[in-house]
Amino acid sequence: MSRTLSPRRHVEGYGRRNIRSVLPLEENVDYLNDILERFRRDALRRRREMRPVDEVDRGLPQPIEVNAVEFYCKDNAKAHHTDSYDMLEGKDPSPVFRRGEPFYLGIRFNRPLDIHMDKVRLHLTFGPNNQVGKGTLVILPVMENKAFTLDSSKWDICMTRKERSIVTMQIQIPYMAGVGLWRMKILSHIKGNEGNPKTYECKESIYILFNPWCKDDPVYMPDNKGKQEYVLSDVGKIYMGSHKNPVGRPWVFGQFSDSALPASVFLLERSGLDYKSRANPVKIVRAISAMVNSNDDNGVVVGNWAGKYEDGTAPWSWTGSAAILEQFLSSGGKPVRYGQCWVFSGVCTTVCRALGIPCRSVTNFVSAHDTDDSLTVDKYFDADGNDLAEFNADSIWNFHVWNDCWMARPDLPAGYGGWQAIDATPQETSEGAFQAGPASVVAIRRGEISYLYDAPFVFAEVNADIVHWQIDEDSDFGWRKLKTNTYHVGRLVVTKRAGYDDESGNNDMEDISSEYKSKEGSMEERMAVLNAARRGGLTHIYDMPSPGKEDVLFTLLDIEKVQIGQPFHVIVKVENKSEETRTVTSVLSASSVYYTGIIARKVKRARGVFTLKPRQKEELGIEVTFDDYFDKLVDYAMLKIYAISTVKETQQTWAEEDDFQVEKPPLKIEVEGPLQVYRRLNVKVSFTNPLNRKLEDCAITIEGPGLAEPHRSFLKDVEPRGVMTHVETLIPRKSGPRKITAIFTSRQLIEVLGTKQIVIQD
Repeated sequence: MSRTLSPRRHVEGYGRRNIRSVLPLEENVDYLNDILERFRRDALRRRREMRPVDEVDRGLPQPIEVNAVEFYCKDNAKAHHTDSYDMLEGKDPSPVFRRGEPFYLGIRFNRPLDIHMDKVRLHLTFGPNNQVGKGTLVILPVMENKAFTLDSSKWDICMTRKERSIVTMQIQIPYMAGVGLWRMKILSHIKGNEGNPKTYECKESIYILFNPWCKDDPVYMPDNKGKQEYVLSDVGKIYMGSHKNPVGRPWVFGQFSDSALPASVFLLERSGLDYKSRANPVKIVRAISAMVNSNDDNGVVVGNWAGKYEDGTAPWSWTGSAAILEQFLSSGGKPVRYGQCWVFSGVCTTVCRALGIPCRSVTNFVSAHDTDDSLTVDKYFDADGNDLAEFNADSIWNFHVWNDCWMARPDLPAGYGGWQAIDATPQETSEGAFQAGPASVVAIRRGEISYLYDAPFVFAEVNADIVHWQIDEDSDFGWRKLKTNTYHVGRLVVTKRAGYDDESGNNDMEDISSEYKSKEGSMEERMAVLNAARRGGLTHIYDMPSPGKEDVLFTLLDIEKVQIGQPFHVIVKVENKSEETRTVTSVLSASSVYYTGIIARKVKRARGVFTLKPRQKEELGIEVTFDDYFDKLVDYAMLKIYAISTVKETQQTWAEEDDFQVEKPPLKIEVEGPLQVYRRLNVKVSFTNPLNRKLEDCAITIEGPGLAEPHRSFLKDVEPRGVMTHVETLIPRKSGPRKITAIFTSRQLIEVLGTKQIVIQD
């Protein structure tokens, strides 16, 4: 099947929609409706390439009157590092500036400006209720000074050129200006007659962003490679799978798309964050972590872990954030269905980067979900060693994805700035809302959990101990601690490495575990755990006596990788290290699981009782075939193996688990044709069905920033072991390095991925 994608789509989705029913703050309804309508109008102008409306010469006499304003959008954008934003395209662009950087502005009057007779003032406004004292109304008088007279913490203006009726000025944006949507109007009158000034309303929406290039901005990042990756890169990877076999899933962040920045600003407006706080990255990223999920504030994405997505889009079908944010904005702020942790993280990365905050998606493999602030994952067993599921509220996710944002932390002691963890996945409430962070990563590593925000929860995610408890009627506590596992949680913490790109492997993955925790089992790591326990008042858990005699050694062999269609084996090695006979009861099982660690379906289970002679070694095992597991797989094809054993003579109890993801073949992407702007090129996508079953309800989604908006095509069935081939025709509209991302899905096989990097010439 072939289809041509035009470089700019004619979108009719930006229709009017009243959003009163979804806004939490009634007093801001008119203002939010107004800016939403402005966003829609701006997008339509850009996409339809409408010609700007000619200024009407009203022929008004004195006082001096403004005929036109020029923001020099593209010229200013180069100095502000904002030239990649799609909002600068077309004949009616919107200015996108970074605070802490001046911009040029041109004004054409109806006659030459006479500074001795004319009084001209620029009014910049932020939000609905503008006040000079709150910094939401800025008044700049036009003077003939040729340089700024105020320091860089203040708004300022100077005149750079005056020629006939055109005046060119430079405006200084302070490095702590509020981030979001600003507006400008120009008031003019004759000096001494100020009662009825002429007012010119600038039609442009002015976006002011954080500035990682400005040393005075709290988000300043000195590393140029870091700014390129964490601010300017609009494609990347989010890691999934297991700690033994991480899989980098391509993700199009698309922070420069013409919906991303308006949607991000709209989120801040809807969050109810006061305008003073809109200058503070700490407050803003905390608001973002709340607004990306929809749980209690009509945010962007609806979470769904139930496996039923018929009334929306399955989380694994998204190729990037741009389509999600466009749907959210064009629907008038209606939450988009559906997402899971890595979708929340991808959208969060996009919003932060769109606003100018350096941000990265972070994956923690074997991630603890501590529900009771104990800094432990507690598992309870009855007197016979049976799992007491009703007591086990804590859980362990196979992987969990959140975000790190880069900023100074003046609200914390010196040394706790840098990367700050935020989490938009709705797990537990914080201050009454589903939000988390920013928590200093340095504080997490040191176990300093008393520092804001939500440090105990993040600490537990990467460094909780797993404690097994058994009912004991003779204990004052009511339970006896069987064992403590200090190494299982937080097995690997990764992100995409700055400046690297590996289409077919994981050479672009960076292990950042050492930023979150010291080496597992080291003295430093144990000291951090005890420090956290002390600060949380939880030392009683760690001071309890150790389990009794353990003289049988159990080892569950890891499964490195399994290709879909192949069998695997669950194997436990047992060794009796004592001089006495031991009677062992063992249970081995394999189950399909959601990536959150919740069991989906039982695949296979075996139980046995056997006797070990002194010093005897034994090996237990079960084989799991393709037919055993395939029909029981759920999203992301993850399997968990679990083994538990008890020793009759000593009451020793041992349990261990392991998880892995069944691997799928990659999509092969080939490009044919000239790699030039506005020249057609063909993208051929193919792969071989690895199953002996027909693939039905097949579809493929292709996306590439500067190449094509997300587009889904439906394909014919793929025969068992057959080859799928699909061709799309793209028309590039931007030059430079461009990445094509494709995802194939079917009823039987989902989330088959592929990427291809190309370079488009002018």
